[in-house]
Amino acid sequence: MTAITDHTDPTEVTGPPHQAWRLWIGRGLLAAVAAGFLYLVFGLYLIGEPVLAVIAMATGLLGVTFFGFRRFYTLRFVYPGIAAVFLFILLPVIYTSAIGFTNFGARNLLTLDRVTAYHLDKAEVDPDSKRPFAGVAGPDGLQLYFPEDAGRPALLTAAVTGPGEVAAEPVEGPAPETLPMKEMIQNRALLSEVTVTTPDGLGLSMAGLRDFAEIQPVYALADDGTLVSQIDGHVLVPNHETGFFETEAGEPVAPGWRVQVGFDNFARLFATEGIKEPMVKVFIWTFTFAFLSMVLTFSVGLGLAVILEWPHLAFRGLYRVLLILPYAVPGFISMLVFRGLFNQNFGEINLILESLFGVAPPWFTDPFLSKVMLLIVNTWLGYPYMMLLAAGFLQAIPRDHYKAAALEGAGPVRSFFSITLPQILPPFVPLMIANFAFNFNNVVLILLLTRGGPDMAGTKVTVGHTDLLGSFTFRLAFENSAQDFGLAGAISTVIFIVTGAIAYLNFRAMQSYAKKKGAGA
Repeated sequence: MTAITDHTDPTEVTGPPHQAWRLWIGRGLLAAVAAGFLYLVFGLYLIGEPVLAVIAMATGLLGVTFFGFRRFYTLRFVYPGIAAVFLFILLPVIYTSAIGFTNFGARNLLTLDRVTAYHLDKAEVDPDSKRPFAGVAGPDGLQLYFPEDAGRPALLTAAVTGPGEVAAEPVEGPAPETLPMKEMIQNRALLSEVTVTTPDGLGLSMAGLRDFAEIQPVYALADDGTLVSQIDGHVLVPNHETGFFETEAGEPVAPGWRVQVGFDNFARLFATEGIKEPMVKVFIWTFTFAFLSMVLTFSVGLGLAVILEWPHLAFRGLYRVLLILPYAVPGFISMLVFRGLFNQNFGEINLILESLFGVAPPWFTDPFLSKVMLLIVNTWLGYPYMMLLAAGFLQAIPRDHYKAAALEGAGPVRSFFSITLPQILPPFVPLMIANFAFNFNNVVLILLLTRGGPDMAGTKVTVGHTDLLGSFTFRLAFENSAQDFGLAGAISTVIFIVTGAIAYLNFRAMQSYAKKKGAGA
């Protein structure tokens, strides 16, 4: 037999005309995507984001390569997932952690060049040179008239045709007719760029809508990068360790710029009094809240699922529908509803308790009761999920086990702890660990229900008794007056490490369960 060898180039356009058109349309779409990425990269570079520009270029280049060449056909299926993980998980984590090693905050938002420009733009108006002015409609355009003032003669400039210097000459006689103020307001942008030169050599600039004056810069930039005052001669020295210009006495002058501070933010977390104590309390409460939420939702969900499995229970279908309702309502709506129900003055819960027992618990002002309220609401929100899972797992338990236990004289409680729980717990372990990890970062519940309150007293940062690590970080970064993004980034790094460890435990638990199940099979 003669071997038939196919020498056709796979990239060559062959086949029916409609296939060729489809190929050219695909290439056109790929070219459009490449052009879009180039536009994005160019725009990011122009706004001063070179790192993001490089990331966008790498993402686009890999995408065009994988989808444009057949030799990378298999990589087309994994590229979207890998790109999504990098862009939406790894990149934010890396960026947030990097901020934790800087002094980035409300006082250190700018770069050194912008801070220097800010100080150089400071100017001081000489009050002795201030002169009122008005606009005059001259034959060649707008002119500025300075009336006689404090023994100084009246002045009239040449026509103001654009930014720059314009000379003013003394005039005698009655004052000319001046323009209304609204026209001066319309020409404010032009007048702010004009310098009027007087006969005695002064350069007057616009100091307001009604005055011109000699404006002197407060600082001048020296060759060594220091700022020298033109008023009294004091010097501001840039300190690249703290990110501030400092006076000769060592006092920082705001605003500052972003610098690397190493592990200083992490040292503040675990060493600074006023931060360490509330941080430890928040850390302990976060673990306690996550653990108790996991136990309570599991216990309530499993208990209800077991009750609903009782064959002699009437209206089981109705009960299932009613008990699943909290899962059907959006969580944030339930949280806001509970915030109203637990209102200390007008909430229905306190009205019922006061009418029956004569007590009205301060749910939002007492630290312990606030935590109890959070656990109650979170259990309400989380038990339907556990109930659904338990109802499914219960179906896998052979009924013969219960019949055998009944013949041996075991009651319902003994059967539950000897048969039901041992068989249902192994598949629940990974899900319970995932539940713990979710509640570890359940920031939405805290912000919508208690907003972290009641606040702790005697702390250097804004923190409440019910704050979790996530809500504490949010308040520190966006609600605190200092807006300490660097410290918030350090806390976020700690949270990432803890949740990463929890995810690893979850993975190990699933592996262990799979091995046991395989060995049992």
